Formats: sequence, structure tokens, C-alpha cells
Amino acid sequence: METSLTNDEIYRILENEIAQLKILPGEVLSENTLCRRFQISRTPVRSVLQRLQQNGFVQILPHKGTLVTPISLKPATQWIFQRLAVECMVLRDFVSICTPTDIARVRYTHEQLLKITERLLPDKEHFDINEFLHTDLAMHRIWFQVTDRLFLWENLTRPQADYSRFIRLDIMRGRNVPDVLKEHQELIELIENKDLAAIEPLLRRHLYGGVRRMGSELFSGEYQRYFRSEENGG
Repeated sequence: METSLTNDEIYRILENEIAQLKILPGEVLSENTLCRRFQISRTPVRSVLQRLQQNGFVQILPHKGTLVTPISLKPATQWIFQRLAVECMVLRDFVSICTPTDIARVRYTHEQLLKITERLLPDKEHFDINEFLHTDLAMHRIWFQVTDRLFLWENLTRPQADYSRFIRLDIMRGRNVPDVLKEHQELIELIENKDLAAIEPLLRRHLYGGVRRMGSELFSGEYQRYFRSEENGG
């Protein structure tokens, strides 16, 4: 029996699973398994896999199968640079026009993140990285929404083979939680004080935090296997 899902829907499911680290770098995507899972023939499966390859999520190796690609740090850090450049300007505009209600929304989102942390952090081995990240990003989304820049936000946060997975590695077992909570509180204070000069240094520290926290582990520690071997000297 054929699935009711379209090729686009199947692509989005697999794209999200890879981007959210539900399917890890280096894992094999079996055509037979995907055919059974989605109840479709090989032709649409191969079409979806080719599209995933075009967008950098998998590599199709003749006679070997389809492997989920490792993460490349260089594109990930350039994505961070792009987000920093755009978000600095958007947050500057937000600070200039935000109302008390807007600030209250920011505070509420931060409080929700605190509640999630209290619930998830005790079990670090099963810390839900995607729930935490979703709430984290919800706070940033507010200044894009208020300034009518949601198109930019959707583009910056769409699933991306390198950056999407890199930021989730940083969240594993709650490693980034203390920094994120502290920096979000500083963002709130910045907004309330309309401290435009503090925007760029704080956002730079916030967005590049993963590079700082993971440090040498990117190429010689527990996460080495997730990154491209040519970048870590392998």
C-alpha cells in the first residue's frame, strides 16, 4: 500500500531528523528501510535521497549506500557570522521601538526556558536538545517579529546541514544551559536599558558560544567522529 505522504513531505521528515540529530552523522540510510517505513517504491526514495544529497545532508556512495554527512565547521561558523550580522541590526531596531508589552513577551519566554531547564537538566543523558533549542529560539524570534523581519528569521533558522547540527551538539546533556540562561538575562537587561552599544559584543559571545564551549573536543574529543576528517586532521 502506497503512503499518502508526498515526496516533499518525506524529504522534510528526513531533513528534520538529520538536522535535529535524530539521525546522526555517519549513519547509513537504507533504501529498503525507507521503502518499508514510508510504504513507497525505490524510485521516490531515490529522488528524496538525491535531494538530501544536493542540500548537503547525505552522500550517496555507489555500491556502498547512502551515508549521513559529517558536519563541516567552516560553513557552520560562516552561518553564525551571517546570523550575527543580521540579528545585530534587527535587535537594534527592536530596542528602539519595543513596547513594555514586547519586553514582557521576552521575559515570559525566558521564564519558560527556565522552567524547561528545571525539568530537563537533572537527566543530562536524555536532555531534550530540540525542546530546549525551540524555546531558546522563540525569544530571539520576538525581535524579528516585532520589526517585521520574519522572512529573515525563517531563512536564518531553516534546517541546514552544518549549522543546525552544530548548535544541537552544543546543547547535548545541557552543556550550554548556564551560558544561555545568563546571556538571555543580559539580553533582557540590554533591551530594558536600551543599551545599543552592548548588542554586538553580547550577541557575538552568545552566538559563538558553541565554538568556545566545545573547543578542542570538536577535533579530538567525543564529537570528533561527527566532523569532517579533513578538518580534524584525520
